[in-house]
Amino acid sequence: MDAKMIEATLKMHLAEMRARLEQATSIAKAAEACADAGNIEKGIEIALDVEQPIYEASNFLNAASMIHRINKT
Repeated sequence: MDAKMIEATLKMHLAEMRARLEQATSIAKAAEACADAGNIEKGIEIALDVEQPIYEASNFLNAASMIHRINKT
């Protein structure tokens, strides 16, 4: 890959990571709101939905890191 393609790919991975983290933050806020309103059970149920976007954010971070390391060699 040329330098422009690598840069575009890394930017895309970082943007996707941010989007997943924002999604996870929204879920966590909803879970907290439920808990604050006295519905702990629903808060926990909602909080469990944070797993997938965090997993995906981690994968985007790992991919960006790997691409960056490979490009430096």
